[in-house]
Amino acid sequence: MLSLLFTIAMTIPAQSALKLQPGWSESRSIKSEYATQAAAADEKHLYAISNTHVARYSRETGKLLHSATAPDAKHLNSGFVWKGKVYCAHSNYPKLPEESDIRVYDPNSEKLAVFHTFAKPPGSLVWCVREPKNEFWWCCFAHYGKDNAKTMLIKMNDKFEELAHWSFPQKVIADWDGMSASGGIWDGDTLLVSHHHYEVLYRLKLPTLGKELEFVEALASPFPGQGIAHDPGVAGGLVGIHRPNRTIILAKKGK
Repeated sequence: MLSLLFTIAMTIPAQSALKLQPGWSESRSIKSEYATQAAAADEKHLYAISNTHVARYSRETGKLLHSATAPDAKHLNSGFVWKGKVYCAHSNYPKLPEESDIRVYDPNSEKLAVFHTFAKPPGSLVWCVREPKNEFWWCCFAHYGKDNAKTMLIKMNDKFEELAHWSFPQKVIADWDGMSASGGIWDGDTLLVSHHHYEVLYRLKLPTLGKELEFVEALASPFPGQGIAHDPGVAGGLVGIHRPNRTIILAKKGK
């Protein structure tokens, strides 16, 4: 069933059923055979993430500088730059039982290594980030098909002990087309969450009460789903991918 959903998502044009507010638009693109799962960026480099590789490109020229993998890499899902390294969500999706860990790519050693392994993950890890205050880990574990409402955001300390968790709004789940939340980042005190294959970003916030994230708005996006990250090279900028076109997309806020 999941393979069928994926095939449909990749071959039939579709879009979010929600009304989109002005959001981000493409400002630049770079071809990359590795642009199949996510992208990340720092001041000098752009990173394309595939199932098994993290590839580093010159931000200035778009030239591929290096790509790294590991023998046991199965399904990298997203990435973000923290303290000069790229931290990637990784799982064994679609195999069962579910296994998830965080991988880290170090541009200095040019190696991809395991940073943390989750003993009993409540799903497949699709994205993990730090919030602006840099106090906690925020990890999203996905489910798909008829079980996608079980997708969960978990707040964790530096020992990866759960502090709290939330489900996603029914309005957003209904728009997922049977898939899940493929990417997410903090944008101030709200979250921007990407679709699996629609050009939309959902702005969500933590609830004052309860265990369900609150929907704020749906925003236009140049990324047809997958993992997103902040672009420190542009104020308010984002970076992601266009998987069908195998490109890294840099986006600016507004048209």
